[in-house]
Amino acid sequence: MIFVSHELPANEPGEPALSRSDVWAGLVLKANNALPFVPSMTFCEVTDRISDTIFDRDIDFRGQRMTERITLEAPHRVVFTRIAGPVLGTIANEIEKDGDDIYLRFSFALVVSGVEGGSAAEKEYAEGMTGDYLKAVAATLAAMRKIKAGDAVSA
Repeated sequence: MIFVSHELPANEPGEPALSRSDVWAGLVLKANNALPFVPSMTFCEVTDRISDTIFDRDIDFRGQRMTERITLEAPHRVVFTRIAGPVLGTIANEIEKDGDDIYLRFSFALVVSGVEGGSAAEKEYAEGMTGDYLKAVAATLAAMRKIKAGDAVSA
């Protein structure tokens, strides 16, 4: 199993300041359509709305088609549970606060089909995934800042 957790500051000097509610609104937008937020994703479509806070979507990420069940845990966490595809497990995006500073933490625990746990192949896959997810979190925050500045983000 691959487990990684990182956090990035929501606010950077010279950029529009994001509040906790701005970050939450951005995470909800990302959950519904990740394309403006995740550069490595080429397809994202909600396929089933189970409730106001739980829905399924199909995605293409790194060239692989997967189905995710999204759970919105307002106002602090979105959980993406991979329920079909070659990489299964859970990804969480969490808003954290330390004093006045806001952070976006992403964590994932994933199992790659056909790759032995603890093997060199799993470690190599984990390094690529970590890099892609760091880019995705940075891109997510950049898209949130564009929204805050009044710029449209597009898929």
